[in-house]
Amino acid sequence: MNIIIINGPNLNLLGQREPGVYGSESFESYFALLKERYPAIRLSCFQSNIEGEIIDKLHETGFTYDGIILNAGGYTHTSVAIGDAVKAIKTPVVEVHISNVHAREDFRKVSMISAGMKGVITGFGMDSYRLAVESFIV
Repeated sequence: MNIIIINGPNLNLLGQREPGVYGSESFESYFALLKERYPAIRLSCFQSNIEGEIIDKLHETGFTYDGIILNAGGYTHTSVAIGDAVKAIKTPVVEVHISNVHAREDFRKVSMISAGMKGVITGFGMDSYRLAVESFIV
């Protein structure tokens, strides 16, 4: 099974960025733990601060991978184009958020990408990624 995690803007700063909201663990260290926990799954990851690169990665993996986990960061609330890209591909996509976006600012409660998703996981910290992996196994 091939699953890719696609992270959007500012998620390269996990562990440093607003630790009260996002925790103090880097994505790289958490990703290493995920790979250890699921040795039978070929997990890969991609991060970009650029909307078009995220769309390109969805197009590239969206017909050959078994699952995509997408944390689009701030683009969740603004990008019709990423939402359209998710709808255009065949691979199921799970939307992930580290924080509980519904307990934050009002603009974060609106997702422009959720309509095309298999599901949405929000508010479980970095474990949101693990829960998304589990959703593809069941």
